[in-house]
Amino acid sequence: MSLSEVVIVLAIGMAAGFLSGSMGIGGAIVVVPSLVFIMGLTMQQAQGTSLALMTMPVMIVATFNYYRSGNVNIKYAAIMACTFVIGGFLGSKLSLQMPEAIMRKLFGFLIIIIALKMIFSK
Repeated sequence: MSLSEVVIVLAIGMAAGFLSGSMGIGGAIVVVPSLVFIMGLTMQQAQGTSLALMTMPVMIVATFNYYRSGNVNIKYAAIMACTFVIGGFLGSKLSLQMPEAIMRKLFGFLIIIIALKMIFSK
């Protein structure tokens, strides 16, 4: 890995961490598109790398800040974490079987739908 690649990956990580800590977004919104468009990874490589990033304890401090201020519902988080494991396994199996062109379109469409919902909701 070249020095410029290290610097770019560090910047992507910093931006994703900041946005995740401040707005609860990061992996899908920042990391995946950055790895695809800046670093040249395939969708599957970017998704796998983003998931690997989330499995590391990088968000413990941010989560602790939210927990300390009373903004974490532990029951919801625990239940979703259990089903997230199953959904993540099944979703990764499906993703690895799909052509990259379809994955890019599905990913983009999902981001647009979420953005429109956020913009036009009360």
